[in-house]
Amino acid sequence: MEAADSPAAKGAAASGTSARKSVLLRLNAPVYEAIARWARDDLRSVNAQIEFLLRRSLEQAGRAPTNPGPMPRRGRPPNPP
Repeated sequence: MEAADSPAAKGAAASGTSARKSVLLRLNAPVYEAIARWARDDLRSVNAQIEFLLRRSLEQAGRAPTNPGPMPRRGRPPNPP
């Protein structure tokens, strides 16, 4: 559990976003490779793909949190005009 006075918690509180949690996930190799291929096809990281799939599954099951916030933006910021 993350302490309320940790740098990550302070940064999340200052920016108005909730703290992100880290988890260790063990997958067998064929499942990981399938997710990695899907992530490459969708131009996402494996981590972002897993979060996308978990959010979609929660919504479909009617178990999504009331305010999960948007998916974090990944990658390079858009080029300025």
